[in-house]
Amino acid sequence: MNHIHPIHSRPPRDWNQWLNGALFCLSFITGCIIIHAFQVFFLLPLKLIPGQRMYDHGIRYTKGSFATLLSKSGWYLMNQWFAPTALSVTFEAHGRGKFTPQEIQQIVERDPSGKVVALHLPSKSVIISNHQVYCDWWYVWCLTYFTKAHRDVFIVLKKSLKWVPILGPGMQMFRFIFLARSWSLDQAQLEKKLSKLGKKAEKEDNPFALILFPEGTLVSRDTRPISRRYAEKLGIPDLNNTLLPRSTGLHYCLRSLAPRLPTLKLLDVTITYPGVYPPKRYGQSYYTLRSIFCDRIPPPVVHMHLRIFDVTRQVPIGSSDTCTIGDIPKSDKAKFDEWLRELWTRKDQFMTEFLERDVSNVSKWEPVQIPLELRSSMEMANAYCFFTPAIAIYALIKLAGPFLSELL
Repeated sequence: MNHIHPIHSRPPRDWNQWLNGALFCLSFITGCIIIHAFQVFFLLPLKLIPGQRMYDHGIRYTKGSFATLLSKSGWYLMNQWFAPTALSVTFEAHGRGKFTPQEIQQIVERDPSGKVVALHLPSKSVIISNHQVYCDWWYVWCLTYFTKAHRDVFIVLKKSLKWVPILGPGMQMFRFIFLARSWSLDQAQLEKKLSKLGKKAEKEDNPFALILFPEGTLVSRDTRPISRRYAEKLGIPDLNNTLLPRSTGLHYCLRSLAPRLPTLKLLDVTITYPGVYPPKRYGQSYYTLRSIFCDRIPPPVVHMHLRIFDVTRQVPIGSSDTCTIGDIPKSDKAKFDEWLRELWTRKDQFMTEFLERDVSNVSKWEPVQIPLELRSSMEMANAYCFFTPAIAIYALIKLAGPFLSELL
């Protein structure tokens, strides 16, 4: 029950937590090193082959391996030893409330035992979410594992993360988008990346999932006053559980991708951590990456409320072309700003109701429970690229051994 207490008021870490943290770090870091080694030693040479199809398939494979590693290192290893939790997913149809049981049956795929093994959600989507704690992106990516889009995830990140050892170069090879949060610097980079990614996904008919957090940062004691001042500047009410979203980046992404991906959907995710902290509190006071995965105090359940919008028909993006930010008509931008703020207001209201009336509100929406487990234990080896770099290096050393002995 430690999860119901803020981190600062929890008992000191015991030896089990220290051991859990050490094993988690060893498992996760080892997996990251092997995946990146596979990229460098096995995939980079493939870039020399015209067309780069083998290289592209290899990058998709390593991205899927990393997503599997997230699930494995976080929840599956040693009977979900590190940080066991589950997703609770509810669905809302635009304009008419919750999905019918028949519609949910079409979305949710189960195995003969009744366990959820897949979610049939749009294959090409921009995924937006509120941002409560640093591991939100982790859980959203795990959601794409069940939609079978985990190999085709692209995330917009701060430029400062570009050169984090091992992870940064690996994410660059994943073709993630790194922004400096200044449109004068980011616009050309974003336009180039989105154009290439959108055309490629449509041409090869691969899934596509671009993950964005329109709030730009976590809800916290430091960011709440900034959101309040922004609301005062716009002359609108501030929100209770979220920050007011910034629309420029999302608007530009949708306008740029829509003409290249005709079936593009907007998947709106409202993440809540029920039964832990009341409204107007800060999730980061209860859950950090360290407290979840090292101290083994994860949220008992991660609730995701999903709404799906057809971008060209239900989202007021205006004329879907590739014009620059400065060329977007002010009326188009104003309509999208208003639409996004209304969406975030509804998100904020949902979170208040959900957190205040936890059990009744969950049952109202008929949630689908999804244990965060791999579909098969065989995928555990896939998380480490089947140890191919280590095996290859070992083989080279063995083969070169006699030759080196003669030289010495």
